[in-house]
Amino acid sequence: MAFGERFDIQDGYLNTASIGVPPARVADALEQAVTDWRQGLGKAPDYDEPTAVARRGWARLVGVDPANVAIGASVSQLVALVAAGIPDGTRVLTVGNEFTSATFPFAAQAHRGVTVTEVPQAELVARAPEFDLVAVGVVQSADGTVADLDGLRACGARVMLDATQSVGWLPVDLSWADWVVGSSYKWLLAPRGAAWLAIRPDVVDLTRPIVANWYSGETPWDTVYGLPLRFAGDARAFDLSPVWFAQVGAAAALTWFAELDVKAVRDHCVGLANRLLTGLDQAPGDSAIVSLDNADGLADAGIRGALRAGRTRLSFHLYNTEDDVDRVLKALR
Repeated sequence: MAFGERFDIQDGYLNTASIGVPPARVADALEQAVTDWRQGLGKAPDYDEPTAVARRGWARLVGVDPANVAIGASVSQLVALVAAGIPDGTRVLTVGNEFTSATFPFAAQAHRGVTVTEVPQAELVARAPEFDLVAVGVVQSADGTVADLDGLRACGARVMLDATQSVGWLPVDLSWADWVVGSSYKWLLAPRGAAWLAIRPDVVDLTRPIVANWYSGETPWDTVYGLPLRFAGDARAFDLSPVWFAQVGAAAALTWFAELDVKAVRDHCVGLANRLLTGLDQAPGDSAIVSLDNADGLADAGIRGALRAGRTRLSFHLYNTEDDVDRVLKALR
């Protein structure tokens, strides 16, 4: 049990930053959806409600109005809506080794004169006024570095934040950002295939509905066939038709997250990360992700992490315990 929910996770799993492990309620909801499909009981309109529930749940966690949130299937697909909509010649700033789903869609616009410049994390805020748009993760995938959000808010450039590695453990209001994107399958403990994009109303014209489809309509079941093009009147105009089972799982997960004190989740996760750092005679940090050199032997000890940017990445979520930390420390001593 963790935070009142049952998990079937094995000890030593410290890889949430790659794949989150679902609580029983999420796995059960997904299993029921698959059973209904298998038995021919599933109906397409039945998935509209979980899609709406998941949209509202994610909007709540990032501090925005659900009417300003579009759904998609992956971060890169949603970032592409932004990359396609920004003006020719836009100068984009990011950090070195940023996760490429947040940067490749902009780099793919080079034929329009869009440029993407990488700088060290420590220089990001100071350099931002030289650029039109900053695209960066709230928390870095490779090493867990937390962005200077206050500095970015005041930097004077447009800001697009990838919240995939933060939403679920880091309580923060991101409503000030021009765009916020995030995926379901890491810290939100849902299946892969659900993602969201928050779009401030004043940048709707800088966002291009390049995946326009039947689900982009005001009432999707009335926009299945025939022209003319007719969009919803809010961010749903940018929707991709939902990946049904992913939305079922996301709805179950985000309903549970709505019941949690995310500050308590943060304290738990960061506390475990800092227990590890302290045990390794390193300074404590402010992240649930730890990046280590010389971490040979962890796999033999039953520790499951990931190799990222040439270092071992360990990530601590609400189902991890001090026993997981002690297992790492024992393996590294």
